[in-house]
Amino acid sequence: MISTPSHNDTEPVPGSDDTPPVPGSDSAGTHDHSGHGYITAKDDYLKRLRRIEGQARGLQRMVEEEKYCIDILTQVSAMTKALQAVAMGLLEDHISHCVVDAAIAGGPEADAKVKEATDAIARLVRS
Repeated sequence: MISTPSHNDTEPVPGSDDTPPVPGSDSAGTHDHSGHGYITAKDDYLKRLRRIEGQARGLQRMVEEEKYCIDILTQVSAMTKALQAVAMGLLEDHISHCVVDAAIAGGPEADAKVKEATDAIARLVRS
């Protein structure tokens, strides 16, 4: 993580960068099926994305200040890991909400949701 005294949004939060947000952690613990799968953890995702945005600004600052290459690459790796954690959380939410709901309903929508999830997994594996 990039740590600068004037930017708290780039400092690590113990245990929060390696695991996806817990669905329902910002609500009463229920999983709302009326919106997108991530909606119950929306605030968690937004906090995480703001932290990643701060990391990107920190990377820009490091390049502007001509910091050592390996130090910059280390921060790129940390930012990549944080983005991957967001992606995995969103994928898990999508499967447990959108895909499951479509599978229960059955028919072509279920097949389409499974294909959509499979394609998303393939894109994540390639990235």
